[in-house]
Amino acid sequence: MALLTLINLAGSIALLLWGVHMVQTGVQRACGARLNSLLARMLGNRFQAFLTGLGITAILQSSTATGLMITGLAGRGQLELAPALAVMLGANVGTTLIVQLLSFDVSSIAPAFVLTGVMLFRRSQGAWRDSGRAFIGLGLILISLRQFLVLLGPYTHKAEFTAVLASMGSHDIAAILLGAVITWLSHSSVATVMLVSTFATSNTITPETALALILGANIGTSINPVMEGNRTSPIARRISMGNLLVRIVGACMLLPVLPWISTLITRLEPDAARQVANFHTLFNVGLAVIMLPALKIYTRLMEKLIPDIPDDKKQSPGTPRYLDTLLLDKAPQLAIGSAAREAMRLCDLLVTMLATMGEGMNTTDPSRAASARPLGNAIEDLGASIRSYLAGLDPETASEPEMEAAEEILAFCNQLLHAEDIVERSLVPMVQKMARQRISLPPSLQVPVQKMMDQLARNLNICATVLLRQNTSETNPLAGQKDFFRTLESTATAAYFERLRKQPGDSNSSAEYNLREEVVTYQLTLLRDLRRVNTHIVAAASYSLPTGED
Repeated sequence: MALLTLINLAGSIALLLWGVHMVQTGVQRACGARLNSLLARMLGNRFQAFLTGLGITAILQSSTATGLMITGLAGRGQLELAPALAVMLGANVGTTLIVQLLSFDVSSIAPAFVLTGVMLFRRSQGAWRDSGRAFIGLGLILISLRQFLVLLGPYTHKAEFTAVLASMGSHDIAAILLGAVITWLSHSSVATVMLVSTFATSNTITPETALALILGANIGTSINPVMEGNRTSPIARRISMGNLLVRIVGACMLLPVLPWISTLITRLEPDAARQVANFHTLFNVGLAVIMLPALKIYTRLMEKLIPDIPDDKKQSPGTPRYLDTLLLDKAPQLAIGSAAREAMRLCDLLVTMLATMGEGMNTTDPSRAASARPLGNAIEDLGASIRSYLAGLDPETASEPEMEAAEEILAFCNQLLHAEDIVERSLVPMVQKMARQRISLPPSLQVPVQKMMDQLARNLNICATVLLRQNTSETNPLAGQKDFFRTLESTATAAYFERLRKQPGDSNSSAEYNLREEVVTYQLTLLRDLRRVNTHIVAAASYSLPTGED
């Protein structure tokens, strides 16, 4: 019997988490791009950032999703740390609103939410269909919490159970730790708060213990972003760690006066469920009131605690910088943006690889051209990371345009990897061979090669902007580049055959001519392979991300 009850409780918690997931994905699919643009516009000052975080989190019912959006904006340099932390303070308050609602008996309207959601989902398209997912999620949340309370009801008066909880009455620190662990394991502060509310309503625990458990729940919900977030980005770590430290310090400040606070709240509000919900909200509002004026000082403290990575300790170029696995489930649109940023890094690495290889053409040291190989390995490693990351997108979470965007990024990366393969397997060995034989191109033969090298760098820069659709033209802006490269190659080939027809007949000049013929052969080979590289770059520029505007 006890085992069956545990399974039912676990199922109720799972249903609650799935309901929150459906609300989040439904809202993000319906207006995710608008939420991102709203978030970017509404951060003029700390108070405005606080209200923005509160509002968006109230809609999404997930402070983690709001935090991921904020981290994405901060990582792109569009948001400083102080307003980012202000948004998180607002997000903390936003998550308490659902608890305030659930502290009243609203389970009777759960079927209406589910019915509305199913009708919208089955009979509508686009944003209305996605809104139906959100309504279904709200209904599942109410149903799961009602079931949760029904299952726990018979156990609230069990002697063994009440004895264990009663023993925590004089150990507030233990209660805080228990609340933090439960919330960390369940990934939901709502479930923990409702559990505490149930025990408090049945007088299984004292008001003081209930408040201590709520403090622990606030700490526990901030642990997962720290442990599972992007550990390579200093700005992401400052936001998540800064939010956790605020709650820990707040809990430590209230711990000595918790008996007095519990007595005061009991006098003001006789209903135990309302006491728990009000304390949960007031705790986060109080933290916001205290921290908002001091955010500049707190920002400097976080920058000292988590400094930027020194240049000499930065990771290898092939290590992803922006691929955060939390984004795949919580914010697919941001996951697509992160993958696009890494794909742009492929362009930068290929530019550097070509420049490094080009330096080897002007020396007799084969190692100069060989130094381009590690960059090629970095491009391959980064490309593999992008492919693996995008393969983790869940079609049930990501919308159809987002899945199409993922395929565009994959195609873009494949073309750049083909270009890198030509550089590493053909161009670098050719330049090394020239260096070992002490052959260098004379100025007349080097001109078309240098023109191609310079144009490749420009084409790669254009290619990167096209990926993010900064070029609004519907046609490929590099479409004419094939003709440019083909003309350079054909002109060099024609000049080569012209010299063959004018080959001198005397033996003294024949050796000098043969040496020149070998040099020209190297030139034509370089031009051919550079043209092949450009072909893949032009093909990559034909892929661009959807604008996301509905």
